[in-house]
Amino acid sequence: MNVVPDTSVVVDGRVSERVENGSFADAAVFVPGIVVDELESQANRGKETGWDGLDELDRLARLADEGRIEFQYVDSPPAESGRGSSYSGTNDAIIRHVAADHDALLFTSDRVQARVAEARGIAVEYVEPYVPSFALPIASFFDDQTMSVHLKAGVRPMAKRGHVGEMRYEAIDEDTLAADEVRQYAHDILDSARRSDEAFVELDERGMQIVQFGAYRIAIARPPFSDDWEITAVRALVQTDLDEYDHAAELESRLLEGKRGVLVAGAPGAGKSTLAQAIARFLGDNGNVVKTMEKPRDLQVGPEITQYTALGGRMDRTADSLLLVRPDYTIFDEVRKTSDFRVFADMRLAGVGMVGVVHASRAIDALQRLVGRVEFGMIPQIVDTVVYVEDGRIQTVYDIETEVKLPEGMTSMDLTRPVITVRDFETEALAYELYLFSRQVVTVPVAGEPETESESGVSRLARREIEREIRSMARGHVVVDLQSDDRAVVYVDADDIAAVIGPGGDRIDAVEDRLGLDIDVRTHEEWQGPKAALDEDETVSQSAVSPEFTPHHVVLPTPVSTGETADVYVDETYLLTATAGRGGEIRVSRGSDVGERLEDAIDDGRHVSVRWEAE
Repeated sequence: MNVVPDTSVVVDGRVSERVENGSFADAAVFVPGIVVDELESQANRGKETGWDGLDELDRLARLADEGRIEFQYVDSPPAESGRGSSYSGTNDAIIRHVAADHDALLFTSDRVQARVAEARGIAVEYVEPYVPSFALPIASFFDDQTMSVHLKAGVRPMAKRGHVGEMRYEAIDEDTLAADEVRQYAHDILDSARRSDEAFVELDERGMQIVQFGAYRIAIARPPFSDDWEITAVRALVQTDLDEYDHAAELESRLLEGKRGVLVAGAPGAGKSTLAQAIARFLGDNGNVVKTMEKPRDLQVGPEITQYTALGGRMDRTADSLLLVRPDYTIFDEVRKTSDFRVFADMRLAGVGMVGVVHASRAIDALQRLVGRVEFGMIPQIVDTVVYVEDGRIQTVYDIETEVKLPEGMTSMDLTRPVITVRDFETEALAYELYLFSRQVVTVPVAGEPETESESGVSRLARREIEREIRSMARGHVVVDLQSDDRAVVYVDADDIAAVIGPGGDRIDAVEDRLGLDIDVRTHEEWQGPKAALDEDETVSQSAVSPEFTPHHVVLPTPVSTGETADVYVDETYLLTATAGRGGEIRVSRGSDVGERLEDAIDDGRHVSVRWEAE
C-alpha cells in the first residue's frame, strides 16, 4: 500500500497514529518535498505547527528503522509538468501530482484537497481535522481566587491571587521551573489550542504567541523576543451585571436614550474590561445589536455578541466591515494607539454607539488622550461620557459637553470661546475645562483647585504664554506683569525693544492678536515692582536633558513633577511646551514636525534643555 500524506495530517500526527493502530502497517509512505518545505518555513517563522510536523517526520523515520513501514522523501515535480498546467501551481496540486505518480492513496484532513483529488481520479482518504476537547494544561495552577499565573524558566511559579483591589503577587510552588518544563507547557498549550474547539491562537509571531483558551488569555514568550521562556495566563475572576455598580440606573438610562460615546478608563487590573462586559450584556439584553473589537479577543460575552479582531492586522479594516454589519453599539477593547482613537472617532461620527476601554491613571487623562489625535472641537461628539473604574468600582462619571463661554477665571468678554466642559455626572458640578489658548489645548481644573493669593491658574497660564512669545524675539531677560485678563506690561532690555515691537509695531500687534491681549512693552529701567521680580532664577528653573529614543518617541527625562508643564529649548530657541508624564518624562512623537526638528537638533549636537516655573 502506497500513501502520500499532505501537510495537514503530518502536522496532526495522523500518519504515525495510523501506523501504530495497524491501518498503515507495512505501507510505503512517500512524503513530497513540498511538505517538508512548508514545515520548514513554518518552523522558521516560529510557528508551532512547523515543529509539530517535523516531529511527526522524525517519528515516521523511527518507524521505518523498526521495519514497520517504508519511508521515502520525494522531490517535488516542477511547476509545469507533462500532465499539464492543471497539476501545477499550488502546493496542494503538487502533492496530488506526487500521489498520482506513485499510484498512492492521498491522505488528508483538508476537505477541499480531498474533493479535488476525487475529481482527478486519485485515490483519497479524508479524515476530519483532529479537534477533540482539551483541558488547559496549566489549569491546575488556578483556584477560585487566582487572576493570573506567571511561569518563567529559572523562577518559582507565581500568581496574582485575592479579590479585585486586594491582589497579592505570591509564589505558588517552592521549586523553580526549568526551561524544558516551561517549553513543554507552552507546547501543550499550543497543541491543545489547535485541537480544541474552545480555543484559538490569536497571535502567532516569532517569539510570541497569544492564545485564547476558553476564559483564559495566555501569552507565551520565548527567545529571542524575551530573555527566556515565559508563560502568562490571565483569567477574569468575576462576571458582573451593570446594575451591581454605583450610578447604574443613571448610566443604563444614558446608554439606552441614544447612541453614546463612552470611555471606560482605569489602571491595569482595575476592572475596566469587567465593566465593559457588563455594559455589553446589558445593551444586548435590551434589544441592541452589539459587537466587539478586540486584539486579543478576551472579553467574556454571550454567543449572541460577535467578537471581531483586527482584520488583516488592522482595526480600521475591522471598522469598515462593522459599518456594513450596522451594530447599534461596539465595544472597543483596548483603545491605545493613535490609529485606535481615530477608528473609534470614525465609527462614533458614523453614528455607531461606542464603548472604548482605555488605560488612564485619572478620569480626565482618558479624555486628554483624544487631544491631538482628533479635531479638538469634535471631542464631545466623539466622547460624551467618561467612566473611571478603580478597585472594581465606578469612582467617577464625567459628562462631556461644549459651551461657548468665558473660561472660568477670566473676566474679559473678548476671551469668550468654545469650551469643552467636564462635569460630574451625579452632581453636575464643573470639574475641568478644556479650550484653545494661543493655539494650544489647555486643561484647567475647576473643582477642588483653589487659586493662590498671588496668581490663579488661568493667570499663570496667560503670563507664561506672553513670556514665551516675547522670549522668541528678545535675547535678554523678560518680565511679564499681567495687570488684568486683557492687559499686560512686558519689561525687556533696552536693546530688545525694537526687535520685540517690530517695524511699525507689526510684531507686537501680531502677538496681541494671537493672545487676545493688549501688551505694553517697556524697559527694565521703567519697572516699578519689587526688585526680586527681575531675578529670573527665582521664577524659572532650567535643566539640561539627555534625550532618549524609542521606536515612536523622543523621550526627555526631566526633574519636573508629573502633570507639570515645561518649555523645551534648543540652545536658546523655544521649541515647544509639554506636560510631563509619569516619572517626569516628556515624550515627543517621532515623525511629527516638532519631533523632526528636535531630532535634527540632537543629531547636530545642539544643547537641549527644559525650563519650568519654580515653586
